[in-house]
Amino acid sequence: MTYSHLFSPIDLGPLQLPNRILMGSMHTGLEEARNGFERLARFYATRAEGEVGLIVTGGIAPNRQGWLSPFAAKMSSSSEARKHRVITRAVHDAGGKIAMQILHAGRYGYHPFVVAPTNLKSPISPFKPFALSERGIRTTINDFARSAALAREAGYDGIEVMGSEGYLINQFTVPRTNKRTDDWGGDIHGRIRFPVEIIRAIREKVGPDFLIIYRLSMLDLVEGGNTWEEVVIQAKAVRDAGVHVINTGIGWHEARVPTIASVVPRGAYSWVTARMKQEIDIPLVAVNRINTPDVAEGILARGEADMVSMARPLLADPDLPRKARQNRAQSINTCIACNQACLDHIFENKEASCLVNPAACREEEFALRPVHSRKKVLVIGAGPAGMAAAVTAAERGHEVHLYEQSAEIGGQFRLAMQVPGKADYAETIRYYQQRITETGVHLHTGVAVDERILAEGSWQSVIVAAGVRPRIPEIAGMDHPSVLIYDQVLRGEVIPGAKVVIIGAGGIAVDVATFLTTNAATSATYQQEWGIDRGLEHPGGLQPAEEARPLREVTILYRSSGKFGAGLGKTTGWVHRLHLKKMGVQAIGNTEYVRIDEEGLHTLQKGRPALYPADHIVVCAGQVRQNELADMARAVGLDVHLVGGARLAGELDAKRAIEEGTRIGMAL
Repeated sequence: MTYSHLFSPIDLGPLQLPNRILMGSMHTGLEEARNGFERLARFYATRAEGEVGLIVTGGIAPNRQGWLSPFAAKMSSSSEARKHRVITRAVHDAGGKIAMQILHAGRYGYHPFVVAPTNLKSPISPFKPFALSERGIRTTINDFARSAALAREAGYDGIEVMGSEGYLINQFTVPRTNKRTDDWGGDIHGRIRFPVEIIRAIREKVGPDFLIIYRLSMLDLVEGGNTWEEVVIQAKAVRDAGVHVINTGIGWHEARVPTIASVVPRGAYSWVTARMKQEIDIPLVAVNRINTPDVAEGILARGEADMVSMARPLLADPDLPRKARQNRAQSINTCIACNQACLDHIFENKEASCLVNPAACREEEFALRPVHSRKKVLVIGAGPAGMAAAVTAAERGHEVHLYEQSAEIGGQFRLAMQVPGKADYAETIRYYQQRITETGVHLHTGVAVDERILAEGSWQSVIVAAGVRPRIPEIAGMDHPSVLIYDQVLRGEVIPGAKVVIIGAGGIAVDVATFLTTNAATSATYQQEWGIDRGLEHPGGLQPAEEARPLREVTILYRSSGKFGAGLGKTTGWVHRLHLKKMGVQAIGNTEYVRIDEEGLHTLQKGRPALYPADHIVVCAGQVRQNELADMARAVGLDVHLVGGARLAGELDAKRAIEEGTRIGMAL
């Protein structure tokens, strides 16, 4: 496929870009790390080398009150601007363009200095904000303008003003958080006075030839958000104040609607940008779950936007634009929207990376270097860890043979891709299949490694990435015909009946419960389930959600007394729990399993007998290691390395598996 729209030039006024791919803003944690600016320079320069049209940095505060967290990155002095020059210089040397995002956290800040239009506490911060005075508002406006001028001094090609996602500017623009009765509140014209004056002050400070992007909350997805008519009024007002480009913002951080998780269909919000294109005549950027060049090209070809924003997809593959331009889309390492190593890390105060690309934000650490001495390497198991190890070792120059007992590669990802909302996991398998071909890995599928292969292969290193089996709890009656193991269900070997009990409450149990209750998501069903008002008739773009129609009645039972799904990701766990609640799934802890018979699963609940009748009982109790392959290899004197589940079973952990596989491939 050719991407004629994606790779057509665009004139943004002060900037002319060779393509329409914008790397959306994403905080990485490097902004505050030791030697972080040098690492950020390498991170952004790598994306510039990959031919992204325009990079937008993670959010930088204009003053101390605007910090996301204590001592977070800010731009308020020339000394701070000088530190950024290493970034802008690296990007420019790589042939790229970069804009700095100015973000004031407002009541979302995680520190005691937080301010807001009104002293209403955010549900996602423990600190109640101080209401800004008239003087405080004026000072903040000046701080935004000074920050923009310093960004220009630092060598940036422009700035993006963060006016969405529930941060300070967005807090001013909606009645939910702006209860002021002075000239900075009241009707829409009073509420948008703050962003309009910020843009005017910036334009006056930086002149006419410096790019200004405004991130506009087009869909708040919270009660008390703006009507569509008010959003349009704001868009036109900031345009008239001096904005060159409007970037689409979708949803507040406190919204109970998933907007970027894997359950969100690809390109699910381009219709919002398309609606705004009917109202305004400056370039607009479409956002959220645009993870392949095909999706991006479709949005542009349909005229729904002028540019597309990709943030996490460029974590997953910094060369995405270049590969697309070269018609090498099969070689793109696609973002699967898991959030496990990017957003989850940031919300845990860790540095961001990427589950499918552990080199993200660690480019120097993961730089591949050719081998000095070529080895013949055996990799056993073509799941995520084995595939990562095989292609990394082969790319460095080793002769690699990858053995997989089943007929297809992918391992546990092949199960995960069956779960509604996780279809993108198939993209990772496709990527590795392509990399196996490109790097010359010798792939042997449908072959179980035995003593003969180990003894006669002249292997110099063996990587064991197989050897995990489902853990079977010791419950009387486990041999009953109603008992199934999770992999049987996800592979479609058995179709469970109308009433199912699941044993276990980890990630596998959540996936199986979703699989058993949920039809494959479409844009229509996604919008219906989460109450998204595509007609834009309700403030904030929210309307009552439609009642769910689960495919089965499912009950989850687990031993611990903790919260169901406590081990799920911080940014996606709530989505899975809320979805299963909508599907009528009950999750009951403090359960002691007694026996399984024709009546169902007999338990003790707080010492009292409880029976759960079921057509089928599905075991999702984790995994255990099998050491036979490693032991066999050691027995014939081979150098053995364990990665992924073969090293540590427990809950499935693809993030750890891919990183371990990559690291061992680098170390051989």
